[in-house]
Amino acid sequence: MTDRHSTEEDDFRDAADGVYRELLERVGEANIRPRLEPTRRVTELLGDPQRTAPVVHITGTNGKTSTSRMIESLLRATGLRTGLLTSPHLVRLNERIVIDGQPISDEALARNWDDIQPYLLIVDTELEAAGEEPLTFFEALTVLAFACFADAPVDVMVLEVGMGGEWDSTNVADGQVAVFTPIALDHQNRLGNTVAEIARTKAGIIKPAATVVTAMQSMEALDELRDAARAFEAPVAIERVDFAVEGTTVAVGGQVLDLRARAGRYPGVYLPLYGDHQAQNAAVAVAAVESFLGDGTRALDPDIVSEGLGSVTSPGRLQLVGIEPTVLVDAAHNPHGAAALAAAIGEYFDFDELAVVLGVLADKDAHGIAAELASVATRFFVTRSTSERAIEPDRLSEVVARVAGDAAVATHGFETDALAAAREWASESPRRAVLVTGSITLVGDVIRLAQQEGWK
Repeated sequence: MTDRHSTEEDDFRDAADGVYRELLERVGEANIRPRLEPTRRVTELLGDPQRTAPVVHITGTNGKTSTSRMIESLLRATGLRTGLLTSPHLVRLNERIVIDGQPISDEALARNWDDIQPYLLIVDTELEAAGEEPLTFFEALTVLAFACFADAPVDVMVLEVGMGGEWDSTNVADGQVAVFTPIALDHQNRLGNTVAEIARTKAGIIKPAATVVTAMQSMEALDELRDAARAFEAPVAIERVDFAVEGTTVAVGGQVLDLRARAGRYPGVYLPLYGDHQAQNAAVAVAAVESFLGDGTRALDPDIVSEGLGSVTSPGRLQLVGIEPTVLVDAAHNPHGAAALAAAIGEYFDFDELAVVLGVLADKDAHGIAAELASVATRFFVTRSTSERAIEPDRLSEVVARVAGDAAVATHGFETDALAAAREWASESPRRAVLVTGSITLVGDVIRLAQQEGWK
C-alpha cells in the first residue's frame, strides 16, 4: 500500500517537473512580450477562468510577493478559499500557484496542464500563422494558474504581476482592488527610464470601479497612479494619508506592529518578518483587504488581522536557512531592495561581522546593489548563480571592489565554493554570519543546497 502510494507520488512529481520543462521550452520570463491578446485568446477558449472569482491585483517594484502573501493570508483567515499567483519560484514551480495556503499539488498541476495544452497549441498555431511568436513561458503559466484556480475552485484570486502591469499577462483579469507597492527604477529596458514612466505602465492594472491602494510613493509615481485612477473613477487610498504604520517594536522572530488602516486600528499585531519595509507591506495588505471586503468602510476583526499576519511566511525574504554559522538569504535584486535589506540587517540583527555572498544578473544595477550593501558587509564573496543571465564573477568583483575595496572582495566561480568559503569564515566567530543576496536565482540555489546538506 505504502509502496504504491509512494510510486503514485513519484509519478505525479515527475509529471509536474515535466510541466516546468515544457514551459522552459517557450520564450523565457526575461523576454516578456508587451501584449495581452494571446493570453486573452486562450482564456476565452477556456471559458474565461480568470472571471470565476474576484481578484486582488498587486504590482510595484519591491515587496510585491511579500504583500501578496500577506493579503492572501489575511483573506484566508476570514474563511475564504484563496488562490495566489506569485513569481518567480525559489525551488519548484508549484510555489507560484498556491491554493488555500498550500503550493498546488503535483497531481493538480499536471492535470490542469494537460487540460489546457490543446488550447495553448491552438493559439500557438494562430500566432505563428500571423507571424508572431508562440505563447511565452509567463503567458502559459498565467493561463495555467487561472485554470487551477477555477478547478479548485477558489473564492478569491490574489495575483502578483510578473512585470509592469499594463501588458502583463495577469492583466486579462479585472482586479476589484489594485495594489501598488513602492515603485522605483528596475527593468528600465522594458518599463521606461524614469519612475514616472514605470509607474504609468504599472498603473495599467487599474480598472473601472476598482479601488486603488498604494504604498507611499514618490510624487512622480503618485501623480501617475492618481491620473490613471481618475480616468476610471477609482478611489485611491494612500499610505500615511489613509492608512499607516503607527509603531513598530523588535520582537523575537519578527516585529510587533501598531497599524492604522482605512477603517480600523490594529495595535500589537505580531508579524514574523523583519524590516520596516515588511511593516509597510503589512499596512498596505490590511488596507487592501479592508477595501476588498468592506470597501474600506468596515474594520476587520482584530483576531483575523492577528491570525492573518501572524501566520504569514515569505520564503527568500530574510529567511534563515542555516545555523552554526547563521546563514540568511534575501531576494533583494535592485538598489531599492538592497537598501531595505541593509536597514533591516542593522535594526533586527546584532552581528559583529557579516559576509555577503553576492550574485547579480546582467540586467540589474550591480553597482547600486553593492553600494547599498557595503554599509553592512565586512566581506563580499562574489559569485554567480546558475542563471545564464548572471554577471561573470570577475566582472562583478570589479564592480563591488569600487565600493568596498579590493581587500574586502573574494571571487569564486561557483556558488558552492563561495558559500563554503563564507561559511568557513563565519564559523571562526559566533558573532559572524552569512547573507546571500543579489539574485533570486542565487537565493533559490542556496535554499536548495541548504535543504540537501541539512544546514539547520
